[in-house]
Amino acid sequence: MKSHHLRGLALLAAGLAIGAPGLAHAQYVSYGDMGGGSGMDGTMPSGDSDAESGDDGALDAVPLAKHGGRVKVTPYIEASQVMLAELSPGNDVLTYTSIAAGADVALDGRNTQGALSLRYERRFGWGKDTSDSDTLSGLARVSTAIVPRTLTIEAGALASRMSVENNGAAVSGLEFGDSVTQIYSVYAGPSLQTRAGDVDISAQYRIGYNRVESPNSLSIAPGQPLVDVFDDSVVHNAQVHAGTRAGELLPVGIGVGAGWNREDVSNLDQRIDDKHLRADITIPVGHDLALVGGVGWENVKISSRDAVRDPVTGLALRGPDGRYVTDKSQPRVLAYDAEGLIWDAGVIWRPSRRTALEAHVGKRYGSTSYYGSFAYAPSPRTSINVSVYDNVAGFGGMLNQSLANLPTQFEAVRNPLNGDLNGCVAPTGTVSAGQSSCFGGALGSVRSSAFRARGVMASVGVGGNRLQYGVGGGYDRRKFIAAPGTVLALANGVVDENVWVAAYLNGRIDRDSSFGTNVWANWYQSGDALTGDSSSIGATAAYYRSITNHLTATAAVGVDGVSRDLVDDVWSAQAMVGVRYSF
Repeated sequence: MKSHHLRGLALLAAGLAIGAPGLAHAQYVSYGDMGGGSGMDGTMPSGDSDAESGDDGALDAVPLAKHGGRVKVTPYIEASQVMLAELSPGNDVLTYTSIAAGADVALDGRNTQGALSLRYERRFGWGKDTSDSDTLSGLARVSTAIVPRTLTIEAGALASRMSVENNGAAVSGLEFGDSVTQIYSVYAGPSLQTRAGDVDISAQYRIGYNRVESPNSLSIAPGQPLVDVFDDSVVHNAQVHAGTRAGELLPVGIGVGAGWNREDVSNLDQRIDDKHLRADITIPVGHDLALVGGVGWENVKISSRDAVRDPVTGLALRGPDGRYVTDKSQPRVLAYDAEGLIWDAGVIWRPSRRTALEAHVGKRYGSTSYYGSFAYAPSPRTSINVSVYDNVAGFGGMLNQSLANLPTQFEAVRNPLNGDLNGCVAPTGTVSAGQSSCFGGALGSVRSSAFRARGVMASVGVGGNRLQYGVGGGYDRRKFIAAPGTVLALANGVVDENVWVAAYLNGRIDRDSSFGTNVWANWYQSGDALTGDSSSIGATAAYYRSITNHLTATAAVGVDGVSRDLVDDVWSAQAMVGVRYSF
C-alpha cells in the first residue's frame, strides 16, 4: 500500500479515536459559519416547554432510526470485473480486475454515536493501455460524551479521490492512475456546556488537519499552467459564550462571547487569523418567536510570503510537486486587514421540536453579510436542512467545517463501480439544526489561496424500510484573496462559482435482492477567463443479490461525462459484475 494511503488510514483512525459532539447549541459553533449558526443566545421565552429542556433554541435531535445502543461492525472483501468504454472523443475499451477491502461501522450508544465507512481498492489492468492503480476513500464522524450533557468530544475524518483540472476545479472522474489527487481531512476537539447560577456557559475548541496529495492536472486550457494547488493546512477554531435565558434573570436574554479562527496553509505560508468579541440580546416576541441582535468587534488578517524567484528571469520557482517554493527569507505581506465594528440582527423561530429557523443580516468583513439555517423533520425518518453561509477560510478550513456539519449517524453513499463517495450521506441517526447530509460543495476547488465564501446548501433525506432516498445541492461562490506583489497576486479578486447536486435512491426488491441508484452533476465557472468553465454529470444503477448470509453478487452500469469550454467533451460508460463477502 502506498505511503499516502497509509497516512490516509492514520487520519481516519485518528478521526474516530478521539470523538464526540460539538456544542449542542449550533448557534455558538462559529459566528456566520457554514452551519448557519447565529452566534446569539437564541433562547425562547421561559414559557416554552422546549426551552425548559435547555436546548436554547436549537432544534432538538430528531431520531431517524433507533439502533437500541448497538455497535455494528461489518468488514468485507470484494472482487469484481469492470469494463470501461470511451464514448467520446475516442472509442477505446479497457478492462480491469478490482480487489477491495473495507468496513462499515455504526455506533449508537447512550453516550457515543458515530459512523465509519472505509474502503481500499486495488485495480489490475488488462492490456498495455490499462495500468495498475489503487485508491483509498472513507468517511467518519463520531461523538462521545465524557460527562453526559456537559463535556463532549467530537471527531471526523475524510479520504476522497478526485481529479484536478488546471483551473483548480476538482471533479469526480474515472481515472485511476497513481497521480490522481487524494484529499484527506481530519478534525477533533472538546466542547463544554454548563451552568453557573443563572448563566449558561458554553465553550468549544476544534483542531483540524487537511492535505491534498499527488495533484494530477488535466489541461482544459492548453498552454496554461496549473494553478497553485493546496498542499496542507492546520486549522484552529475556538468559541466561548456566557449568557442568561429570557424570562429568568431578565425579561430578555443577554450574553457575551468571543471566537478565534486560524488556518495556517503551507503554500507560501498563508495565514488566516480571525478574532471577534461580541455582546448579544434575545427578545421574546411570542411563544415560539424571538428577535436577536448583537454588536461587537472583529479583527481579520490574511497574510503570506512570496515564492522564490529565479535570479535571472524573475519567474517564481516551483518544486517537484508543482507547487510554488516559499521564500522564507522575506517578511510576510498582508493580503487582507479588516478591523472594526460588526453587528447583526435576526429572528429565531421554533414552532415545535421538529422545526427550527434562523435568519440573520449584518455587517462583517467590511460589507453586508447574510447567514442562517432551517431544519425540519416532518417525520422520524425524514429530515430537511438548509444553511446559508458567509465566511473567510482556506480550502482546509472549509472542508473541516463541512465535515463537522455532517450527522454522526449515517450510511455512506458510494459509486458501485469505483467505490467513490458521492458527496452526500444517508442519515440513519439524529439530525440537528445547522447540520447537512452533504459535503461535496467544499471539494469544488483546490486553489491554495484564501477566499471569502458565500453560498447555500440544502439536503433532504428519507429513510424508509423498503426505500431510502435523498437529494442535496448547493451554490458556492469563492472570491480569492492574495497579497499584492506576490506570485498569487493574479488570483486576488478572482471569483469561482460552483453549483452542484447529488441524489440517491436505494430500495429492497424482495427478501434476497435490492437496488441502488446515484446521479450527480457539477457546474464550475472559473473567474479566470483563460482557463474556461467545466461541468460534469453522471449516473449509476446497481442490482444486488444475496447468495448466502455473507455473500452478495452485484451487477452495475454507469455513464459519466465532462464538458469543457476549451477542449473536447469526454464521455464514458462502465459495466461491472462482482461479489462481496461480508464477515
